[in-house]
Amino acid sequence: MDLLTFILGIAVLIFLHELGHFLAARLLKVEVEEFGIGFPPRLVKLFERNGTVYSLNAIPLGGFVRPKGENDPSVPGGLAAASPWVRLGVIFAGPLMNLIVGVILGVLLFYSMGDPIEEKVRIASIAPDSPAAAAGLRVGDLVLQVNDQPIASITELQKIIAENLETPVTMLVQRGEQTLTLRLTPRAKPPEGQGALGVGLDNPTRPISLGTAVQRGVGAVYENARSILLLPVRLMRGEVGPQEGRLVGYKGMFDIYQRIQSPLWFFMAISISLGIINLLPIPALDGGRILLTLPEILIHRRVPANFENVIHMVGFVLLILLLIYINVQDFVNPIQLP
Repeated sequence: MDLLTFILGIAVLIFLHELGHFLAARLLKVEVEEFGIGFPPRLVKLFERNGTVYSLNAIPLGGFVRPKGENDPSVPGGLAAASPWVRLGVIFAGPLMNLIVGVILGVLLFYSMGDPIEEKVRIASIAPDSPAAAAGLRVGDLVLQVNDQPIASITELQKIIAENLETPVTMLVQRGEQTLTLRLTPRAKPPEGQGALGVGLDNPTRPISLGTAVQRGVGAVYENARSILLLPVRLMRGEVGPQEGRLVGYKGMFDIYQRIQSPLWFFMAISISLGIINLLPIPALDGGRILLTLPEILIHRRVPANFENVIHMVGFVLLILLLIYINVQDFVNPIQLP
């Protein structure tokens, strides 16, 4: 299920990117020859409407848009023959769609999470054969006291437990409407990946307003985008290690997806990454096409179509080679996750 959800989520984000290009082309009167679900080879032609063929393709990873005259300005009604402002609108719409989707996912994430009540401590998980399991603790229990000391934060609970290793403690917990007293002994040498009690801790939450969720969702998108753009600078300054700042392919992303607690957060971050990376001024990406369109607006001179096509072709080949290298590295040198 993790693999299927991961593939479906990535495919939807790529599809929405292409849908942004398609909707902008339609809105700006640029003819579209084909809008494909999945990548070629084509399996079946679904239908044709307003001159656009809608197709279902064999590789289920997103989709594609084929505007009329994409690279040939001599084709009337095509993308390359349109004004520079129209071309910018169509090109920019794909990354913009990913950023909008990132905001929507961020809003859904924070609205579903609510506000943490930091003065209350909840049992979030319990390891098998741990002191917590033996004592009868359950996921969802609220820790009220330990050895008659009130608990008002996760840090406070961890401190008390650390001071009582291998010493029995009395824990007062709230379970629904019940208040229970349990005795358990924190371990000094727990198994790897577990704590002294063998529990995961978090805070219960209270609902938040939609307005607050929107504010936090937009803030999360801004911080993620800022982190991506500042990553090269931080790498050069030594603030981030090469392992932490490395690019990852599909396997690396799936490894992260399996470890992250919130799928919404993961797909929000991926959608923002797709939007920002596609805006980088790299040939063959949307940002490279935008860069080569700007001279026509700024100095009223268009980059020759043949020269632009060669640049994008070379950039595309180099980009494919980079993607192959990144995906091979995911297997040869897997990312090290905390």
